[in-house]
Amino acid sequence: MPDVTSIAAHYHERTKYDPETIHAKSKSLDWNQQPVPFKDYKIGVSFDLKPYLNDPPQDVAGVWWQRLSKLLFCSYGLTGMVPTGAEPHYMRASPSAGGLYPAEIYLISRGTPFLPAGLYNYQAKTHSLLQFWESDVWTSLQSACFWNPVLEGTQLAIVISAVFYRSFWRYEDRAYRRIFLDTGHLLGNLELASSLNDFRPHLIAGFADEAVNQLLYLDSQQEGTIAVIPLADVREVTQNLPLTKAALPSGTQLDYPNLDDGELLSYFHQTTQIPVNPAAKVNWKPASTEEQDKYNFPFCLKVSTASAAIAWGDQLENLEQTILRRRSTRAYSGAALTLDELNALLDFTYQPQHYVEQTLDGSPDYCDLSLVETFIAVSSVTGLEEGCYYYAPKAQELRQIRFKNFRRELHYLCLGQDLGRDAGAVLFHTADLKAAIERYGDRAYRYLHLDAGHLGQRLNLAAIHLGLGVSGIAGFFDDQVNDVLGIPADEAVLYITTLGRPRRQS
Repeated sequence: MPDVTSIAAHYHERTKYDPETIHAKSKSLDWNQQPVPFKDYKIGVSFDLKPYLNDPPQDVAGVWWQRLSKLLFCSYGLTGMVPTGAEPHYMRASPSAGGLYPAEIYLISRGTPFLPAGLYNYQAKTHSLLQFWESDVWTSLQSACFWNPVLEGTQLAIVISAVFYRSFWRYEDRAYRRIFLDTGHLLGNLELASSLNDFRPHLIAGFADEAVNQLLYLDSQQEGTIAVIPLADVREVTQNLPLTKAALPSGTQLDYPNLDDGELLSYFHQTTQIPVNPAAKVNWKPASTEEQDKYNFPFCLKVSTASAAIAWGDQLENLEQTILRRRSTRAYSGAALTLDELNALLDFTYQPQHYVEQTLDGSPDYCDLSLVETFIAVSSVTGLEEGCYYYAPKAQELRQIRFKNFRRELHYLCLGQDLGRDAGAVLFHTADLKAAIERYGDRAYRYLHLDAGHLGQRLNLAAIHLGLGVSGIAGFFDDQVNDVLGIPADEAVLYITTLGRPRRQS
């Protein structure tokens, strides 16, 4: 019979890690060939952002530049350095699998009193903006985004792209998953950093890919646009704009060639694109958010996760400090978390409306959170039985589905990483891939991983603020996770976040 699986489902199956084949497929890496995670332009006009990080602004222009400088720095700036031979390894505010940083940030200006119209690349290494195109391209951006109404009322837009080979070099075809998780981390930072600096980011994940690529002069075989984010200035009353939906459907490809390993990522990215269509009429009104929690298992133990909101301090100074000192935990002690700590993590991640009084956005943009589910394997949480739980965000409760300590199994499922074994709790983001594809076509695969990464970054920051350890894991034995933990078979595992007490380094 012919293969009638969509390319997104095919990609997911092809890139699963399996205990029978993972070692046969692994390859040694030539670390001397690791791609450079910075983009270089030979010509352009540089705008130095460093003076605005610490110096008090002297005038209106200085205030505006300081806000933009801090926004970019807290989103993707360099926050640490590890000596590694001739060239040190730089760490950024946003986490990235393997420290490969595939994302690039571009800024498009419509023309403001302080930033001339044109195209800019954020140079993280020097914390500067490099203008590589001087003309106004805003109308072209609007057309490529199917005339999203937010672009009518804004003057700036961030565009996030991915340089595919930076991740492919290490993770090969499975890198596509990590690229979108990494971009989701960046979106999480951008959302919160915007609140710190009086901007409101509006996510556009549905756009005509090739039109945006051409607008930015990207080589589409090497680099592709992932998200467009108009930035509303909330200090300008006219830019307090209504919300629009972020995701648009693509086609669903059922007929595709036999692809060799190494060819799948590039082909899949091409098939998830939305074509240019100047005549397209898009209803940008956001969909209803009245969906109920997906699973309500009969006779299961139910535990409330109601929690006081995490206090981020006056003017959110603790949030900014947390973003800049965030690091992925390398080892856990195995000591228990408390139920109050777990509840606080879930509250900040899934209940943003509780943080409006602290001036954070109560309804941040995601692609479609109704498609993403959360399961938690509890190994050691004081006040909570061991086992696997479904987290119901609408009801704000945990619903137990398995009774067992899974430390040994989690060590195995996380490819033998001690983080899985020693964590107090391990959180799994999942999605019904078939249902997602029915709603959004093959492009759904992008949306699911963007949203999982965004949620994961909120977990990261809440955990660091509470003095806990946290680390994301994108490499796991896919099918075995469902079997071992009792997660419904229809749920494809997207991402794992481990949470625990960090081990003190001697």
